[in-house]
Amino acid sequence: MELDPVLLSRIQFAFVVSFHAIFPVFTIGLASFIAFLEGLRLRTGNPLYERLSKFWIEVFAVVFGMGVVSGIVMSFQFGTNWSNFAQATANFMGPMLSYEVLTAFFLEAAFLGVLLFGRGKVPPGVFFFAALMVAVGTMISTFWILSANSWMHTPGGFEIRDGTFHIVAWSEAIFNASFPWRFLHMVMASFLTGALVVCAVSAWFLLRNREVEAHRRALSMSLWMLLFLAPAQAVVGDFHGLNTLEHQPVKVAAMEGNWERAGGVPLLLFALPDQANQTNRFEVGIPYLASLILTHELGGEVPGINETAVEEQPPVAIVFWSFRVMVAIGLLMIAFAITGLILRRGGQYWQKPWFLKGLTYMGITPFIAVLAGWITTEVGRSPWLVFGEMTQAQGVTPSLTGGMALFTLIGYVVVYAMVFTAGIYYLTRIFKAGLETEHTAIPQVERPKRPLSGSHVSFDDDQESDFRGSEQGGTPHGTL
Repeated sequence: MELDPVLLSRIQFAFVVSFHAIFPVFTIGLASFIAFLEGLRLRTGNPLYERLSKFWIEVFAVVFGMGVVSGIVMSFQFGTNWSNFAQATANFMGPMLSYEVLTAFFLEAAFLGVLLFGRGKVPPGVFFFAALMVAVGTMISTFWILSANSWMHTPGGFEIRDGTFHIVAWSEAIFNASFPWRFLHMVMASFLTGALVVCAVSAWFLLRNREVEAHRRALSMSLWMLLFLAPAQAVVGDFHGLNTLEHQPVKVAAMEGNWERAGGVPLLLFALPDQANQTNRFEVGIPYLASLILTHELGGEVPGINETAVEEQPPVAIVFWSFRVMVAIGLLMIAFAITGLILRRGGQYWQKPWFLKGLTYMGITPFIAVLAGWITTEVGRSPWLVFGEMTQAQGVTPSLTGGMALFTLIGYVVVYAMVFTAGIYYLTRIFKAGLETEHTAIPQVERPKRPLSGSHVSFDDDQESDFRGSEQGGTPHGTL
């Protein structure tokens, strides 16, 4: 059996990128949460926020290290597996990746050192500034990487001379047509990931009645974030979809499983795309809804997959189902956010075991959603590396054989499995240790046996803890 170097190189790069992506998508959101905690500590003087910050900085350091180790090899693959692509796009991709390292990675790494070793050695204001700089660094990194990737989807500001892309308008190349919505969509996905992981970990500790006050406060903050971001992400996703419809209509047609251009297209909840026969089997859908979402008109016309030549169509089944996984998880996030809001009455959101257990399971869902969205985006671009300009077959290294690609793929899987195992081991140790230290102890709050109710004058649980913190030397502050 002859091994296809293009297919194996695609699988290899997909594996490496997917493995790497779950780490930065978490650290982007977590870095901002740590900066927020340090800001609250600086403003209120409440040691509770310092304890939470210490805990999450340890988590951040481990995940950041895993991201660095898993991400280094991606740039090497441009040369080993995709040398034609690297050579043709070097005038754009080279500077973009260099800018990311110079303006973001160095910033993150330098100030992360302050976060890890500077507490008590630098003034609190400087420590807060370091936390801010780490958060800013993650955003700058996202900016450059998403700009480069978006350019591959909607290339602009270039001309091709002798098979090489030459940038003639840097502003059009960097701020290409799909970049603004893709950047915003990814940033919000990162914040959602950070919020849900904090929710899950806090719920895990609350179920075990450990460091209740601290983790109840972290859960409260992250649930507010989830309540705001989950619906907002749906709105941003809609605008992102409209942008994709304009610039990559075949990708949207594959997402919807719509083979022929038509008006009043139903939103398919279930279907088995049959690409060989250019049709679907066993369709279950809601009439007119796809047209309404995509065109904002019941009879709006939606493009069909068969308008594109068969050899230029993406693998429809993969795009169709990965998109539905992403949307389903997004709806689940909104449901948990609304449930958390309802349970805030009487502080039930941290007292209901079923809700806390549900949140612990939700901790994995944002990573699945991000990967599903990434698969939808990248597989939906197939067979193009640079959409409409360079195919995957044209970009692969000419001398690469299927055997060589398979050998390196196996090597990456083995090495990354070791990295992941080591990372999970150290994260498990951090979670088991919790916030406990030998010098300080957070007061434990005994969970009421029944929800608080019937009081003529009452405070929500955040306000109660604020007054409790004031009695213990903290500064009263508003409800989070």
